[in-house]
Amino acid sequence: MGQGDPALERALLALQKREPASVAVALRFKDVDARRIFAGSDFTLMPSRFEPCVLSQMYAQKFGSLPIGYKTGGLADTIVDGKTGFLFEAPTNESFLGAVCRAFGAFGSRQRLNSMRIEAMATSFSWQNSVGKYQSLYGDVIARAA
Repeated sequence: MGQGDPALERALLALQKREPASVAVALRFKDVDARRIFAGSDFTLMPSRFEPCVLSQMYAQKFGSLPIGYKTGGLADTIVDGKTGFLFEAPTNESFLGAVCRAFGAFGSRQRLNSMRIEAMATSFSWQNSVGKYQSLYGDVIARAA
């Protein structure tokens, strides 16, 4: 769902045409559809090469759809590799495919997949977590300055 690189859009549309029972592509964004996709999918692919807006992987996790993302910015901050999703290290096809293969490995073990889903769904993205970290940081800075 959404728009991106025109070549990738064409490739995804071609894949949808070949595999209509397994692949759906929407080159638009509608919030209600996005939530349905998260709720109905096992994985959410997020191969962003740079800092994305950092919401989709959180929504995916809350719905039990494990994100597969490039280890950058907010994706790296909010996905715990192998626990709440899968991260790949380099912005290459091989690295991305490696993460997808690891996800398929988890999919092959119902116990592991469900354990990861439970952990992802239980993850808190509350500001209370950040507030505590900032309070600790500022406390350390003040203590060192004194």
